[in-house]
Amino acid sequence: MARMTLIAFLCLFVLPVAGQDSNMQYPKSLLSGQWRTYYMATVNKGSLKDFNALATGGYVRYEYRIAKSLRIGGALYNSTNLGIQDLQIADPQTGRLSRYEEGLFDRLDLANDVVIILGELYAYLALADHDFRLGRMKINSPLINPQDGRMIPSLVQGLWYRYRPEPGRQLQLGVINRMAPRSTVEFLKIGESIGPYPAGRGVDGGPARYPGNTDSGYVVLFNADVEITPAVRVNLWNQYTDNISNSFYLQPTLELSPTIQLQGEWLHQNRVGEGGNSIDSLRYFTPVHSDILGARIRYMEGTSGISLSYTRILPGGMFLSPREWGREDLFSFQKRERSEGTADSHAVVASYQRVFGEEKLKVRSIASLGHHWKPDIGNASLNKYAMPDYTHANLDLFFDLAALPNLKPELLLTAKFSDHRNMGVPEVFINKVGLFHLSLVLNYNF
Repeated sequence: MARMTLIAFLCLFVLPVAGQDSNMQYPKSLLSGQWRTYYMATVNKGSLKDFNALATGGYVRYEYRIAKSLRIGGALYNSTNLGIQDLQIADPQTGRLSRYEEGLFDRLDLANDVVIILGELYAYLALADHDFRLGRMKINSPLINPQDGRMIPSLVQGLWYRYRPEPGRQLQLGVINRMAPRSTVEFLKIGESIGPYPAGRGVDGGPARYPGNTDSGYVVLFNADVEITPAVRVNLWNQYTDNISNSFYLQPTLELSPTIQLQGEWLHQNRVGEGGNSIDSLRYFTPVHSDILGARIRYMEGTSGISLSYTRILPGGMFLSPREWGREDLFSFQKRERSEGTADSHAVVASYQRVFGEEKLKVRSIASLGHHWKPDIGNASLNKYAMPDYTHANLDLFFDLAALPNLKPELLLTAKFSDHRNMGVPEVFINKVGLFHLSLVLNYNF
């Protein structure tokens, strides 16, 4: 499979170059990419196993311009395991493997040390205010996005249309028929792409049985991002997943002043068709509906800012969105954890960002501190992954070196704490809470 992928990419690169006419009017080709080396480590509580991993790889993207408005392109992604720890060896007390580190590689086959995937292969047409992209690509929506905090992002296959009639107004429409979940090596049918990640529990408390049993053929997305007045903006998304669910997301923004911004969010989900399967015990989308409400206030002054966010998942139904497809872009989101898989929960997150340093070295910092209240871990119908209440602290640093402008190092430090009464049970907290996590990334863009 890897050999065929490499041949396909080389054909894309070589054939247009071999046949190009030096008298053509338009620039004909562009080669770009990123080399990424990624070290990740998780220190778990007490005698539980600690995990670490080191990967190198990245992607190479080539575009060939057929005409001024038409081009074709592709990107080949790679992750190579440098083997500092055997991630196939589980924690002896719980039988659990790593949660974060395995995502640097092929998490469906940890023995695969060299991952290669033709992640992008597309035709792109731009006509005045309209543009179209057909094939394999990255998209960014509240629930389907690259989530590229690993080596290989989540990717999709389908058709994407965008209309931008003027600054401040944008409409988008997409139809997706296959997904390549982050940290996997192939594009899967929509139903097959739901379940490669840990599935948690069913509503009866036993292991969820929807992986391999979910029927869905396509996803349709619509987006309208409109500036109504200079002070009011509305961003609307609707995601229809065949035979599973419909997710409607609304985010209004109000500029109270040049430095103060107030935002709200509402995510409403309802089951579509069979929710993935006509048999209750095999169904992915079990609730009839679910609702999330959120609010955020921001203060920005130059390159510094502070925000306070609140998210409430109402008790009427569990919030479900395939983790394979992307992170949920909610106000209370913090790297290295999700709100998905819960109902009747609250979250409060404070965040501070600042750029400091001198011209030779500038550092953009984002610090966040949040507390997340979860339903009782014994209630599988409200808490799919048995996640206890926890406090979450993140420090994210992005470095800009004047002497090496293409080198973009990143450092993420994460700590999660909990005083839950069942913290004496290792399965409750391994890879979830009571841990310290570090990610160090060296990106070289070309």
